[in-house]
Amino acid sequence: MFENILHQNTIVSRLKNDIQNSVLPPSILFSGPEYSGKGTTALELARILGCEDQISRGNWNCSCSSCKLHRNLVSPDLLILGKRRFYEECCACAGAFLRHTDNAGCKLLFIRSVRKLLARFNTILWEDDPKLGKLKIQIENIEEELEDIELYNADPNSATDDKLEKKCQIICKKAAKLENEGISAGIPINQIRKAAYWCRLAPLGRHKCMIIENAENMQEGTKHSLLKILEEPPPNLTIILTSSSPMILLPTIVSRLREYHFSRRNSEAQTELLNRVFRETPAVLDNYPITIEAYLASFLPVNSGTLYSLGAYFAASAASDPYSARTAITADLKSFAGSIIVKSGMNQPGTDSKKTLAQIMSITEQFEIPGLFKRFLQQCCNVLSAWLVYNNENSFHGKELSGKELSMDRTLCAEQWRKELKQSIMEHETYNISPALVLEGLYERLTTGMS
Repeated sequence: MFENILHQNTIVSRLKNDIQNSVLPPSILFSGPEYSGKGTTALELARILGCEDQISRGNWNCSCSSCKLHRNLVSPDLLILGKRRFYEECCACAGAFLRHTDNAGCKLLFIRSVRKLLARFNTILWEDDPKLGKLKIQIENIEEELEDIELYNADPNSATDDKLEKKCQIICKKAAKLENEGISAGIPINQIRKAAYWCRLAPLGRHKCMIIENAENMQEGTKHSLLKILEEPPPNLTIILTSSSPMILLPTIVSRLREYHFSRRNSEAQTELLNRVFRETPAVLDNYPITIEAYLASFLPVNSGTLYSLGAYFAASAASDPYSARTAITADLKSFAGSIIVKSGMNQPGTDSKKTLAQIMSITEQFEIPGLFKRFLQQCCNVLSAWLVYNNENSFHGKELSGKELSMDRTLCAEQWRKELKQSIMEHETYNISPALVLEGLYERLTTGMS
């Protein structure tokens, strides 16, 4: 029971005890930092509760029909909602599968990573939603590709099939497109209402489970609709919420949940997990200290270092725009960001904002990969933080600023930028505005704001 939950012994012991003593509550909150195993534990708990073999209940290799369906994430008694990072996980799992094509566990790992995304498009949640009609072909294509992966049998004496590698790449790209077009930051209220209806239906097996990942991102109306389910939970149903920021949840929701807090894994535990789950070679992992987040981010088409340089490129361009105020503050920001650009080997930006934005969009492949645009904006914030620290230590290269020359204090300038960057993240994730339009608006606000 819970054999695949690594380095969360306290949580595992509590859950085992609650299950064996029949005191597991119907509504649960898994809280804790990102990549601490909350989602994996929620899926495993759902499988255990639905297991039909009461003698060896909870064994990962249980052969009962319910466990088989849960392992493949196709159980009709499982409903999953909420946004998470799918693309990086799919790519990492595909890499593990391609390195060990003869390993059934690696194949299942890849299949499950894609099905975590497909589960968000359950017809129960999308019934009568016109958007599903546009996405249906994409979903069917991915499912067909997955069927080929399921039927694949590796020849241990041959090298990795090029066609298989290409197929995995196609699945990951199609998954990225589906995620980009179909998954919003917050759970729509109509989906939670349909989920509430599903919750009140009798299970097809022993037990039903609804999992809401990153529940803090729910829309306000969605939170209140969920509260109605929690107030009167139907029998044979367990509701699991996961959150890395539980303080954002409504107190009335939290009060109806039993919390299980996951601790942050140390670096040694994360390295072991990467080795055991993704079958990554020790030679790769021993080269440098790495976290699960950094490992998954390495599968993005643009790494964090490049995004940081692009953040500096964007800042330098906005600070040198003809419409920006020519103050010591903006000049210093331009100088600092310019030094980052030089170290990265990039050319300094000109005064043409369209060329600057086109360059950023080109290097990032139009931000087509989900989550990449948010990472870029976060790196812009990191550039500002580095600028403030540098200036606190170096006092503007020793220059004294006073009077009109100090038209905008550097701290106020940075705060304004951060406010606008946060607004841009919301525009993209909540209102689904394209990165190109968000960048144009952000650039205009920043330049006019400094004038």
